[in-house]
Amino acid sequence: MSRLLDVARQHRPTFSSYPGDKYVLALQDRFPGKVEPLAEPPAGSGLKPVMGEGGLPVVGKTLAMMSRGPELSLEQYERFGPVSWTRVLGMKVVSAIGPDASQAVLVNKDKAFSQDGWEWFIGPFFKRGLMLLDGDEHKYHRRIMQEAFTRPRLEAYVEQLTPIIDAQVPAWPTDEPFLLYPALKQLTLDVAAAVFMGADEEERRSPETAEVAQAFVDCVRAGLAVVRAPVPGLRWHRGLRGRALLEEYFRARIPAKRASDDQDLFAALCHVETDEGHAFTDEDVVSHMIFLMMAAHDTSTITTTATLYFLAKHPDWQERCREESRAYGDGPIDLPGTEKLESLDLVFEEAMRLVTPVPGMARRAVVDTEILGHYVPAGTVVNVSGWASHLLPHLWAAADSFDPTRFDEPRREDKQHRYASMPFGGVHKCIGMNFGRAEVKALVHRVLLTHRVAVPEGYDVRWDMTSLPSPADGLPVVLHRL
Repeated sequence: MSRLLDVARQHRPTFSSYPGDKYVLALQDRFPGKVEPLAEPPAGSGLKPVMGEGGLPVVGKTLAMMSRGPELSLEQYERFGPVSWTRVLGMKVVSAIGPDASQAVLVNKDKAFSQDGWEWFIGPFFKRGLMLLDGDEHKYHRRIMQEAFTRPRLEAYVEQLTPIIDAQVPAWPTDEPFLLYPALKQLTLDVAAAVFMGADEEERRSPETAEVAQAFVDCVRAGLAVVRAPVPGLRWHRGLRGRALLEEYFRARIPAKRASDDQDLFAALCHVETDEGHAFTDEDVVSHMIFLMMAAHDTSTITTTATLYFLAKHPDWQERCREESRAYGDGPIDLPGTEKLESLDLVFEEAMRLVTPVPGMARRAVVDTEILGHYVPAGTVVNVSGWASHLLPHLWAAADSFDPTRFDEPRREDKQHRYASMPFGGVHKCIGMNFGRAEVKALVHRVLLTHRVAVPEGYDVRWDMTSLPSPADGLPVVLHRL
């Protein structure tokens, strides 16, 4: 077995079933499909074809992708190199794996790739979110939104989130099995509701807020629906219904937010204006709030879950980070305080390498183009496979091992290539990455000060990939109060 596939199988996710999934997966293993080119390059172009295999008709390797995650991507890398294709959700998708292929797509020097690749997956549910915009429009919206993520605003956001964390974490049950992931998801949703929407404790516990939370879940899960039609009761239909509910919810509250002097993100988006006088319309605010609320609490939940899991598996690192937190003190932590937790920052980076919250970045070729000399025809959806790239053994020493020192001086394995590490995206980093880092570190800081985190002996988490990575069993831990 190659070293590459050995690494991949250490990170094989588990799978939450669709009806008949085991049967279809068995068929995919027996009939993987014919190895063939995606398309023949134009005569005389000097380009090579993108090779791959489609799997079963229509279904292709959709279920294999969900069940095996980065393992499938690394298998393709092993067989076909950094650029290959397979059939997912009824269409042919090219995978770009590794820093060179990722750079070719994400730098996009010839403007050959569009953000429209996301449209197929999440467009109906997160339409006109920042991640789905292109070119000058993207720059225009990003320039305005940056005013909502300035240093003073980030400091205010952290000041708002710490009381919620400091109140909830110490109340978690101790000395008995406890499902960490759902507790973290509720906590990060509370933080998002308070910091992004200005919701107080009573509002966060209201039935309406619960409906909003479920709407976000439905929208995220709809992106990887196998049946991509509004059939009542199925994922796509629930996602469309969730989007409609969220639009109505935020649109109804815009007039009050525009008239307020609130310090939450919702109010900031209603008020921000560039020096040139550019501001968001009501429809812009609605679309950006829906997207940011999703991105804020989902990715923070995944990263906090992974960070605490690895700390539980590696008590030496847990104690090292705890000592830093104790040195900071037991009072509420602020933004500069989170930046002082240097060991925790190393663990944060390593957790996102081993479990990348957004496993891939979708693009679409708008003209006939090439990736590393491979012909990619116009209209092709390309997935930049960040999670798989983070597990390549020729880039990362002992790639399947938890080793935060790889991000510390003098090693800095992440600096060997501009696109070796990209959990926050490519050329345009996630606009909320500094907020997300501060939130995760503030949360883990409080956990370390109040609890020792343990998992059952021999336990290894299995990641469910039917939307974004999440522990299939909720991640059972035992918290011991300090």
